[in-house]
Amino acid sequence: MSRLLFIGGTRFVGRHAAAAALAAGHDVTLLHRGVTGAALFPEAEHLHADRNEDLSILAEGEWDATIDCCAYVPRQVRMLAGALGGRGGHYVHVSSVSAYASPPPAGVRDETMPLASLDSLPDPATEEITNETYGPLEAACEEAALEAFGAGQVAIVRPTYVVGPYDSSYRFTYWVERVARGGRILAPGPAGNPFQAIDARDLGAFLVHLAEGRVLGAFHAVHPAPPFSFGELLDLVASEVAPGGTELVWVDAAFLLDHGAGWSDLPMWAGEEPDRELGALDPGRALAAGFTPRPLAKTVRDLHRAEVESPTSTAGTVGLAPEREAELLDAWAARS
Repeated sequence: MSRLLFIGGTRFVGRHAAAAALAAGHDVTLLHRGVTGAALFPEAEHLHADRNEDLSILAEGEWDATIDCCAYVPRQVRMLAGALGGRGGHYVHVSSVSAYASPPPAGVRDETMPLASLDSLPDPATEEITNETYGPLEAACEEAALEAFGAGQVAIVRPTYVVGPYDSSYRFTYWVERVARGGRILAPGPAGNPFQAIDARDLGAFLVHLAEGRVLGAFHAVHPAPPFSFGELLDLVASEVAPGGTELVWVDAAFLLDHGAGWSDLPMWAGEEPDRELGALDPGRALAAGFTPRPLAKTVRDLHRAEVESPTSTAGTVGLAPEREAELLDAWAARS
């Protein structure tokens, strides 16, 4: 049994990781703000604090490993290291594949790819998280982790799209539920764009595994191994949940952009963006270290079942409204 400290631990990835740790018999401490999830995991110790303001609650205690599920700016990593004062043990940091510089170099898809840099931004000191700053900030968090905790005590996990139960972003869930409604479905091209996702339950289990084994280095938490495309994803979803008569209508990226459709309308759509190749990363190092992703089809089935039982609160705010989808499909069909 290990003593594990979770920064986060009550929402999505952290929730699944904490559940995995408790199931494995570990002594778990959850640091969170207490706004949500205070009633979760009564067998764990709960410490309530805002990591952005005051971590003095960590002045006492010692842990074998710390799993950080919610660091988005390097200051948060440095504050945590300072508060722990060497008592946090092995540090497992959840980063993102967005930490890589875009576009990735030709032919390289492992963890040696160059990372993004804050120096590429108009304001390298920014802590504002936007589509442009998210990746460089994640890369800066990784650098801060290695400096503050020491390379001999850090594991860095770079997941792709994290999906599954309790995902409030509704990005992946939108496609599962849209396909489950059937009919003519606007499928944004190119269909051959590479795509990967990871079930949050498998990511959580991998984080705990790295903490248990004090495993070092960086790992891609991505699935399936390439090649796998967005078109194959929608076909897979259709095979699991689509009613009879469902039709995927593939629409060109340029047409969609010309008609004002964007990422907020079509979640996880890469279009012709240069970073779309970050959907084809090599999970080999993670697999060798014990990463065990479940079949994506099972994730789809489980997610649809969860939505039927308890719909996500953000449903209806993500993706195309039915009227807008019909408008775009009609325009696509009428093009000359």
